[in-house]
Amino acid sequence: MAPGYRRCLSCRKVGDRRQFWRIVRVYPSRTVQLDHGMGRSAYLCPTHDCLRKARHKNLLGRALRAPVPSHLFEQLEARLLATP
Repeated sequence: MAPGYRRCLSCRKVGDRRQFWRIVRVYPSRTVQLDHGMGRSAYLCPTHDCLRKARHKNLLGRALRAPVPSHLFEQLEARLLATP
């Protein structure tokens, strides 16, 4: 994969990293947050299907090797509703 490109955790689509949401398990606190921080990262397409699949199959939790709080999924749902 070329530098600056990432893969969606859910649908496996490859694209520029700015096309995806970044979810980070911050080092060393192991907290999971959106967009910024240094640590283990996972990327998701900003679509309902990818978000639903990631939540249903616990793809984020497995990729980040940490429990993902439900409020994080609620924040991503809010982002989906806010985009035109």
